[in-house]
Parts: sequence; structure tokens; C-alpha cells
Amino acid sequence: MTSMLLNSARLAAGALLALTLVGCRPHDFPQYPANYREYAYVTNGGSGTVSIYDVVNVRLDRELATGANPVAVAASPVRNEVYVLNSGVATGQGWLTVIDAEKNSITGSIALHSQPVSIEIAPDGATAYIANAGSNSISVVDLVARREVARIGAGEQPAVARLSPDGKTLVVANRGGNSVSLISPATRVVRAVFEGCPGASDAVVLPDSTKAFVACSGGHQIMILSLARDAKPASAQAVATPAAPDRVESLLDVGRAPVHLALKPDGGEIFSSNLAADTVSEIYNSTDDVGDTFTIGDGPSLGLVSGDNARLYVANSRSRYVTVYGIDDGKRLGSVPVGDGPTAMAFSNSGLLLLVADQRSGDVAVVRTASQPSHALFTLLPAGRNPNAIVIKSFTVQ
Repeated sequence: MTSMLLNSARLAAGALLALTLVGCRPHDFPQYPANYREYAYVTNGGSGTVSIYDVVNVRLDRELATGANPVAVAASPVRNEVYVLNSGVATGQGWLTVIDAEKNSITGSIALHSQPVSIEIAPDGATAYIANAGSNSISVVDLVARREVARIGAGEQPAVARLSPDGKTLVVANRGGNSVSLISPATRVVRAVFEGCPGASDAVVLPDSTKAFVACSGGHQIMILSLARDAKPASAQAVATPAAPDRVESLLDVGRAPVHLALKPDGGEIFSSNLAADTVSEIYNSTDDVGDTFTIGDGPSLGLVSGDNARLYVANSRSRYVTVYGIDDGKRLGSVPVGDGPTAMAFSNSGLLLLVADQRSGDVAVVRTASQPSHALFTLLPAGRNPNAIVIKSFTVQ
């Protein structure tokens, strides 16, 4: 009897998925050339694996064992490679696993230091900057030579390291040190340290590299740093611009426990996910003002702005929902049911799909962003235990 009920349930689920597929309009799923590939890579912290999803066909492709506690993942901007950051056990060293995206197989690993937690890749794809929370340092990794080439001291328990678009500043949020370190990548020297940011957890840098915003998750503020600029001589068209040092420009009050910052692709507003307040704060970077703080959901932990700058998607980690907020309208557009504990999100290359890693239920939700009804759940795909990070990699094969 039990097996009959189970088979019936599976048939019903298959029929529902078939109806969903039939109901999809052509613009919901682009027609790709035969040599186009697009994959999503999801790290499973509890099972020591990476789940790889075929985004074109919306299915699980395979699962690779990478080692203990993978916590972050990044894709090369110039090569068909994906890098998985394995934090390892609490007292031991971590490592970086290299995946060949064309074959979806592991091709190497790079030894790191104690408890690496985040990875940032330079635009040329040659260098990675890795925050080692357990050793209070930043590893500089040559991704071509497959080795660490330098280690830079940071504050206590660095949580993230963000490279400015001009490549002149590495902004390091030191969670345990309640501070922010600014590093010059060219010289690998710490040029400034700013204290007074309790539980510094995340950072973003404006596209013009003039400012950095750091979330102080142990309190209720965002620290705004004006980044140093070089002097520019006078010209026929403009007056001379004097050099300016790094400095704290402002401290903005937002909700309690701001844990993540989402920057619009056009470099406009920044959205702070305030975990303990169940709110999101909208920050105008041109005036250093908080435009509005609005209730969004239960435990907002991550925000992601659509490529057209129109919508903010917020993962509510203490729920089973992703909330959609209309930026231009200034109002909630609804909530999408996903799995339990949405933790990480990424858009497909077309922007028509949003993939959501659900930490507690161990799955990945696929959400349609342009279909009717708008932002509807398409399907749930299985993942490993405690999925915690995601990245998309697309390319064509010869």
C-alpha cells in the first residue's frame, strides 16, 4: 500500500512538472546554440561536496566531492574554471579546489591557511584574494601557477575581502576585530585600518572606486569609507585635483544586524539586509542617506538586484520564502515559496531564472523571474547537506 501511494505521488509530481513545462512561454527559456553551456555550482557545507546543475536543461548534472566544509565558490572571468573554497576542520588548514567547467571534473587543489571563508577574483582571472578567518590573513593566490604567492596580515577574523573595480584597493571586513582594513594590492601593504564597525561582515565598492560600504553586523550601522585618490595635475579643461587620503565618511543607522549589502548593477542604491530586524534599508550612495527601511520577511540574510535594476530579491533565512521588492515602485511585489532556509542566490545568465540554495531543506529552488504569474517557483532540485553558496558559469565549447 505504501509503495502504491509513493508511486502515485511521483506520478502526480511528474504530471505537475509536465504541465508547468507546457505552460512556459518561449521567452521564459531562451533557445541556446548547441555548443552553449551554463552550469550552477552549489557548495554543500555539510556533505563536503559541490552539486553541479545544468541550467540550460534545468536538472542536476552531478555531485563532486571536494573535501571538508566547502563554504564559498567563484568562477573565473576568463577561463572555464570554477574555484571551491574548502574551510576544512576548525583547527586545520583549508584549500582551494579547481574544477574544469567543460568536463566538470576536479583538476587540482591549492593549500591555504586556517579557516578560509571568502574568495575574490581579480578581473583578469590571474589572482584570487582569500580571507582566512582562522589565521587573520589574506592569501594572494596565483591561479595560473596554482599556488599562494603572498600572505597579508589583516584584522581579527576577516570575513570578506572585496577588490575595488580599479584594482587599487582591497577592502577587508574584520568580523572579530570590529574593523576594516584597506590594502593596496600592488604593494600588498595595509595602508589604513578603521575601527568602530562591530562584527564587520560584508562590503561593497562603488563602480567608480570612490567609496566602500561595510556592514557592521554586530550593531546597526553601515560604515562608509572614502577611498584614497591620487592627485591629478591641472589641464586646459579642468583644475588640479589634490590627493585625498582614506577616511571614514559616515556611519549610517539601519536595522539591527546588517549582514549583507546588495549594490544595484548601475551603481545606484545599496540595500542592507538587516537580519535581526527583519528589514531592508535602502541607502543612497550619492548623499550617504538612508532613504527608507521597510519590513521584508523573517530573517533577511541576502539581497540580489536584477540586471535591469528594477527588482530586489531577498532571501529570508528563517522562512521558506524569497521576497520580491519593486525598487522603482518602492513596494513589495510578493513572496515566492522556495525550500527551507534560503541562504544563497544567483541569476542565470539570461536573468530569466533565479536559483536559490536552501540550507535547511538541502535543495535548490528554481524561480522564473519573467513569467506569468511573475516570479513563480518552477521546480526544486536536490542538493547535498547545508548548501551555502552558489555561482553561475556560462561558456561555449569549440
